[in-house]
Amino acid sequence: MENSFKRFLKTLGPGLLFASAAIGVSHLVQSTRAGADFGFALIPFIIAANLFKYPFFEYGSRYANANNESIIDGYERVGRWMLWLYFLITLGSMFFVSAAVGAVTSGFLQNLFGIASWGIWSTVILFAFCLFILLLGSYKALDSIIKIVGVVLLLSTVLAFVLALIQGPSGEFAAVEAPDIFEDSSILFIIALMGWMPTAVDLSAWTSLWTVERIKQTGYKPSLRESRREFNFGYLLSAVLSLFFVVLGAYMLFGSGKSLPDKGGAFANEVVHMFTGFIGDWSYLIIAASAFSIMFSTCITVFDGYGRGLERSMELLFFNKSKDSELIDSEAKKQTTSTPEIYRISLLVVIAGSFAIIYFFAQHLKDLVDLATTISFLIAPLIAVINYRLVSKYIAPEARPGGAMRLLSILGIIFLTGFALYYIWIQIA
Repeated sequence: MENSFKRFLKTLGPGLLFASAAIGVSHLVQSTRAGADFGFALIPFIIAANLFKYPFFEYGSRYANANNESIIDGYERVGRWMLWLYFLITLGSMFFVSAAVGAVTSGFLQNLFGIASWGIWSTVILFAFCLFILLLGSYKALDSIIKIVGVVLLLSTVLAFVLALIQGPSGEFAAVEAPDIFEDSSILFIIALMGWMPTAVDLSAWTSLWTVERIKQTGYKPSLRESRREFNFGYLLSAVLSLFFVVLGAYMLFGSGKSLPDKGGAFANEVVHMFTGFIGDWSYLIIAASAFSIMFSTCITVFDGYGRGLERSMELLFFNKSKDSELIDSEAKKQTTSTPEIYRISLLVVIAGSFAIIYFFAQHLKDLVDLATTISFLIAPLIAVINYRLVSKYIAPEARPGGAMRLLSILGIIFLTGFALYYIWIQIA
């Protein structure tokens, strides 16, 4: 038992980073808004998104463990066209996604330190701090920060959830009827909600990159079972907390006549006061710090994920840095394909582009978030198909998914494709 726990600690990292990337806009913003506007009506959609997307995220961890390389390397195995497609998808979505996360995080930063008057400068400070940490410590620093913030995140969210259950919903809750979920406006929000629930499918590549980095950092190569267990821990944590935030939004706002503001600072202020109202005024600083911690962990994780994804794509496309047989265990040679200069350049590109989006769309936070999540949802079916193909064909037979996972994968592809086509039909009709 003790040895098993020690091995788990050596493996622990990629799953938590995944949870940190997920528990941000999709939970604190979208899930809370779902509960506030629809009560409990959208819970089935959130459960469905978490269930049907699961295989394609798990395949990122599975592929990296089985093949000792990221799933981006796997895209090159499928064909050069797929690598180019992933690269273009990353370029097309990373600025919007990072900007949405950065705008929300900046709002909570302003709320925590009372610097709303600083405006765009708070975003400059936030982005510069993230850049400094990632350039200075890279994966090791990121891993350490996320583990500390994760404890704060979990304790504060569970505390708020338990207190909300004890106090119960607002007096108008039972008398209010949820909006019709089949109206076009509701459908568009549901698609945006599921687009980042728990997060975008193309972010599955990050899990594989972090799995490779964790093995390099510790010198310990976990078994496939250990790697999957660690990822499942992070995924389950993310899925459960998404439901917590729906309940919190429903209990605190549904039927109250209030709505969450669109602007980052105002949104952050409303959310913090909403939680404080349930727990008590004494908790304001704790809640404000916890909310900022949640978004900061997401922000820095998203920057690192896009930086690594862009780095590896560029290495394979433009620098011919492939590795077909290199192992990454404790006895392996040091990996020679990493190019720190490309990672640094990638980070600068992601952060500069995200800042430009925020600068021009700062007054439209809701539209920015919905646009980013919708883009993620529309490209999800293709990524899901390719990830499924990779683990069905390009890893050792003993590491391939079993019958239940294959069935869930097919159902997930149908689910994602159906909603993507329905969204396109709504736009055309």
